[in-house]
Amino acid sequence: MSMRGYFGIGVEGVSKPYNLGNVFRTAHAFDAAFVFTVRACYTQEEVAKVDTSDALSALPFYRFADVGDLVLPSGAQVVGIELTDDAVDLPSFRHPSRAVYVLGAERVGLSAPMLARCDHVIKIPMRFSINLGVAGALVMYDRLMTLGRFAPRPVRPGGPTEPAPEHRHGRAFFRTTESERLEHWRRPPPLAEVAEARSKD
Repeated sequence: MSMRGYFGIGVEGVSKPYNLGNVFRTAHAFDAAFVFTVRACYTQEEVAKVDTSDALSALPFYRFADVGDLVLPSGAQVVGIELTDDAVDLPSFRHPSRAVYVLGAERVGLSAPMLARCDHVIKIPMRFSINLGVAGALVMYDRLMTLGRFAPRPVRPGGPTEPAPEHRHGRAFFRTTESERLEHWRRPPPLAEVAEARSKD
């Protein structure tokens, strides 16, 4: 399940604890870096009844009072999950390597300030809205499928016929070329330069 980057996931304005518990539990299963809530109203005891993996004992958890209080890692891109006219269909979306996904409350969705905070807005193509816990799971699964390293699907039904590609480490980056770095050692030593100068006197 190894992949580059990281992701966090949270919910804005959630009012149903079991939905939040489902999101936390699924995030834990998909190896999220952290989880969070914004303007959420719930009791931790009710969430714990659903989150049987006890995700908050293993993941960093952040609670923000409002959208303006939202603090995220540098370089992370916010991805809103919402049914808007200009939202990108999930199957056509390229996940950022450093992503923060946010779901809206039941029946309300993401607020206007939160949508303005998003770098991207995506939607799951379907006939009607689904439970936010299920929506979060689908997005996290899609991220795993597109960014993870797995054996390619075969053309025929069944399991893979080829192994998963091996991880390749990138080459070291230098501001100078190999020949430029070696040029320093090709220069004549200082003593030879001194001797040459004396021979010209």
